[in-house]
Amino acid sequence: MSRATGRCRDLAVSVPREEAEGIRELACRLGALDRSRKIVVREGRVEIPVLREIPGKKAILQAAPRFYSRMPRLDELLRGRIDDSGLKLLPRGWYIVGDVIVVKIHPRLQAHRQMIGEALLQMYPRCRCALSDSGVEGQFRQPCREVIAGGGTKTIHRENGVVFKLDARRIMFSPGNLMERTRMSRLGRGEEVVDMFAGIGYFTVPMAVHSRPRRILAIEINPLAYAYLQENVRINGVSEIVQPVLGDCLEATPEGRADRAVMGMVGITDRYLTAGIRALRPGGVLHYHQTVPSRLFPQRMADEVAKAAGEQGREAEIVQVVRVKKYSPGVVHGVADAVIW
Repeated sequence: MSRATGRCRDLAVSVPREEAEGIRELACRLGALDRSRKIVVREGRVEIPVLREIPGKKAILQAAPRFYSRMPRLDELLRGRIDDSGLKLLPRGWYIVGDVIVVKIHPRLQAHRQMIGEALLQMYPRCRCALSDSGVEGQFRQPCREVIAGGGTKTIHRENGVVFKLDARRIMFSPGNLMERTRMSRLGRGEEVVDMFAGIGYFTVPMAVHSRPRRILAIEINPLAYAYLQENVRINGVSEIVQPVLGDCLEATPEGRADRAVMGMVGITDRYLTAGIRALRPGGVLHYHQTVPSRLFPQRMADEVAKAAGEQGREAEIVQVVRVKKYSPGVVHGVADAVIW
């Protein structure tokens, strides 16, 4: 038993250095990272402290765990400054992009948002800005965010050996998509790829960095996201692979040229499904993202792809439908992988 914690075991996932940041972020997303212990490098491998095993990685019993002084909870920092009923409404989760904290705040606590932001920055000294998030708006699904503490919303986010530059106040970035970004980074070697909703390079850049396709045509309609896409292609050293295109996917997507088409948008993606299928040579692979009611997942996504292919006189062989994350209560964000003949 650990004398420092009183627990019967101190688990860790031991990984090579190049995998460490991705596994740490996955553990954070799953709520499995043990924040009471330090990450340890031992014999050339990195030990990520976890509360339980995480999918696909075997946990070991740490021989010599190293502990932090306990981080105060948000409610502890704000006790006496917010009444007890307000303390119960404090956010229980938030996420960090680069050195910016993004948090949703209950409507009844809006008058205390600066205080909450300052407390979060106290909890995470490496961060320099806290943003409150109230959803997305407009044609480009831009986030509605406000600086509530600190300043400087432009940041550098690092994961899986890739660097993303962005303005966290004006650009969406979902930590919940980390596993899908990592999965896509292993696909496309030597292929012609079309990324139809490239954004700042969420899927394009990891694929280009790790799998080295022959070419990726990365299409983005939002001028701000497109500017960051260009910058991220440059700073990751993949300009010879990625061709950024500013435009509408319905007009800019080529026909019959791609070995792989990525459709990484949700909500409106079905409107572009015909264009995504037309982009593919026979035997090409489609990655179709969409949000669907949990009770209809995964069948609805498979049916949508099969129907769209059939309407073009083609056939869709559904390889798998992957659950990316919970999107909202009763709604799943999934991705259907299909070979199009």
